[in-house]
Amino acid sequence: MRAVVYSEPGGSDVLRLVERPEPTPGPGEVRVRVHVSGVNPTDWKARRAPRGGALPFPEQVPNQDGAGVIDAVGEGVSRNRLGERVWIWEAAWGRPGGTAQELVVLPERQAVPLPDGASFDLGASLGIPALTACICLTAAADGPRSLRPGALVGRTVLVAGGAGAVGHAAIQLARWAGARVLATVSTEEKAALARAAGADDVVRYRDEDAVATIRRLAPDGVDLVVEVAPAVNGPLDAATVAPNGTVAVYAADGGAGIGTDQWPLMLKNVTYRFVLVYTVPDESKEQAVADVSAALADGALPVGEEAGLPLHRFPLERTAAAHDAVEAGAVGKVLIDVA
Repeated sequence: MRAVVYSEPGGSDVLRLVERPEPTPGPGEVRVRVHVSGVNPTDWKARRAPRGGALPFPEQVPNQDGAGVIDAVGEGVSRNRLGERVWIWEAAWGRPGGTAQELVVLPERQAVPLPDGASFDLGASLGIPALTACICLTAAADGPRSLRPGALVGRTVLVAGGAGAVGHAAIQLARWAGARVLATVSTEEKAALARAAGADDVVRYRDEDAVATIRRLAPDGVDLVVEVAPAVNGPLDAATVAPNGTVAVYAADGGAGIGTDQWPLMLKNVTYRFVLVYTVPDESKEQAVADVSAALADGALPVGEEAGLPLHRFPLERTAAAHDAVEAGAVGKVLIDVA
């Protein structure tokens, strides 16, 4: 089978296409014939600068997310799963085999049923972005522990970077759960994408006073911020979050820290929740998978430019170019056609 691998950290030039033996699933595992692989920022970051400075395995296949069909099962897994269409999450976390290969073996729970009406493109676009968004949206101490229609009714959510993959999923999931959704973006092109995803109001922070606009739109403050750039947006978050509100931080775009004084946050009793989807407790992860699956079944997570998430396609042999596109900040979702 064909697989993309790397054996040393570095730029995308360390990626190479090789032939590998077909893997066999062990107990509790399934083998998925990958149709589409999804690329996330953590995929190129793990390749370029792995934790600890060294690769955890002699050879690594990149990419956490994907979608395909189960074609083999290990001991303890029902044969009824053979032929099942699935979406995949965290294929390469703590394992040498990601989704940039024709066949991937992983624990059964990490291959989640994909409804017949959902494309492999959609399945490969879920994973890290959708699970991260879901966990952020359930981060408030006084909020719901899971998402469902009506779970966020009466709450106002501010999504920073509403045109990004996580921001896109956060808008969709928040709307599905009944929240009022505001989003911040840098350009009109991105504003159009955030609106297409379902944002009620979009703030172009380069062209207007974002704090004044958000205060006008939400005079009592926003209940929850889904934050991608806390160092840059710290003052805005402090000025617009409601008393006893929550800022859920899932990335550090623009630098480290939260970018603002503590006192205004203390006055409001604001909670900061830092989210790394890979290391959240298993119970939270399983609940997020169930919530995303429910939203998927309801048709609440469409992709494509008309839904606010343009798709950029690459063949497997151009995985390096796909990684470069994500590293360069491609707007939308970068996918690799594997099958």
